[in-house]
Amino acid sequence: MKTKTQNSKFYFIGGGIASLAGAVFLIRDGNISGEDITIFEADKKIGGSLDAQKLTAQKAYCMRGFRMFEKKVYSCTFDLFASIPSLKDPRKTIQTEFVEFNKKFKTRSKMRLLEKEKIINAKPFKMKLIDRINLLLLLIRSETSLENLRIKDYFTTAFFQSNFWFEFATTFSFQAWDSAIEIKRYLLRFLQDASELDDTECIYSAPYNQYDSIVLPILKWLKKQGLNFKTNCQVSDLDFEKIKNKKRVKNLTYLQRKKQKQITIGENDYVFITVGSIIANSSFGSARKAPRLCVKKNIAWKLWEKLAKQDSNFGRPSSFDQNIQKSKWVFFTLTLRDTTFLKLLENFTKEKAEGAGLITIKDSNWLLTIALPHQPYFLDQPKNINVCCGYGLTSDRKGNFVKKKMSDCSGIEIITELCRHLGFKKELTKILRTSTCIPCLLPYITSQFSPRKKSDRPKVIPKNSSNFACIGQYCEIPNGIVFTVEHSIQSAQMAVYGLLNLKKKITPIYKGQHHLKIIYRAIKTVFR
Repeated sequence: MKTKTQNSKFYFIGGGIASLAGAVFLIRDGNISGEDITIFEADKKIGGSLDAQKLTAQKAYCMRGFRMFEKKVYSCTFDLFASIPSLKDPRKTIQTEFVEFNKKFKTRSKMRLLEKEKIINAKPFKMKLIDRINLLLLLIRSETSLENLRIKDYFTTAFFQSNFWFEFATTFSFQAWDSAIEIKRYLLRFLQDASELDDTECIYSAPYNQYDSIVLPILKWLKKQGLNFKTNCQVSDLDFEKIKNKKRVKNLTYLQRKKQKQITIGENDYVFITVGSIIANSSFGSARKAPRLCVKKNIAWKLWEKLAKQDSNFGRPSSFDQNIQKSKWVFFTLTLRDTTFLKLLENFTKEKAEGAGLITIKDSNWLLTIALPHQPYFLDQPKNINVCCGYGLTSDRKGNFVKKKMSDCSGIEIITELCRHLGFKKELTKILRTSTCIPCLLPYITSQFSPRKKSDRPKVIPKNSSNFACIGQYCEIPNGIVFTVEHSIQSAQMAVYGLLNLKKKITPIYKGQHHLKIIYRAIKTVFR
């Protein structure tokens, strides 16, 4: 008997983690041959925002962000990881590798907040009573009542000077003008970790950077399954047709080597569309050169806008891509060829700097936050090299010492500002001589946090869809938290299981608010 997926072809638009995960779910849970799956990626490299690379000419490493994990919140992610063999030891999965690594190297920040070159006690949240009450009341507010509401519309001005805000905002990258719906969702999903916000002990780290730890092993597994990867291919359009009140993709148009090509989507074929992009138009600078802001719309946004004009079920991309000034910040990667910087940091806590978690400089105009991962952070990293990274959440303000916007600064200027805040003025010349900082400007990095209505995001499987789904950071998952690997992977699982009508259970979202012990501990933490 002919099955629904017999002779089917599967097409993924976008080469990020959502598409990679979707391909794994098709093969693992849908019994689909890898040879019947194609992933289109506009760039030359697969991985999307989970990237990392070595710049040979500059003898430095660079990334466009770093990812943190949590064992209960990232349940779908770890389910995926359980199917992929480790690169270092194929007898283990990358899930096992993650668990073993985090048992051995626990993340703990003893210097979560710094101010005036000193560690401050980050444990007390230092909020006004009204803000503590409003924080708890937010958890029971309906999302409908919070539509288009900004965080700053909900809390007092004093709230944004509290320890809670500095810790929460820099852990998850929130701004005061971001969506109240999104902060509510984050509060609920991480409720069980409220008492550890000041030391980030709840955080799981990848053994290496996200590309080496996640993308490479998944890529190796998918290639072994015979998957087709089309890089440097821009999918520019989709043609639809209606059949019995159902809508289906009938043609896929893409550009490769300046030649336009078209694929006819068969009766039993499926298309998975990554809508939007948080790393669109990103630009790398160098030690002596600032990154450039590019405002020309990238293909991922153009395609989504084109689809949304045709059908309101694709949401409203204009809710997310119209205010770059409020969605951009600067990320930087610091390659250290000398131990001076790390040894000076260790003088703060009298403990090893690597694995020390997040450090936020509270009085920095750029609101600088740095992360000190366990070394080596890259698979090919020499023993005499250390790598750390960070970002400035308010990169459009002038620095305290370098009187320029962070977005206009070179790597040397970012190191200078960071070291001056840390009190490393005497050692600055040596640190500059032995370090390379690569800044990256990301115009859309937090655009998914923009104030919105529920209908502004497309459902994973839009209404009346028969052969297509939306995946990635901008599709709507009830209670889902964007700007996480989990959101992308869960959208892929929902898309695959839903379109193929697989009799498999979607990995459930952990709901700490249903546990009295967690509620009690959270309330106690808020009022400490």
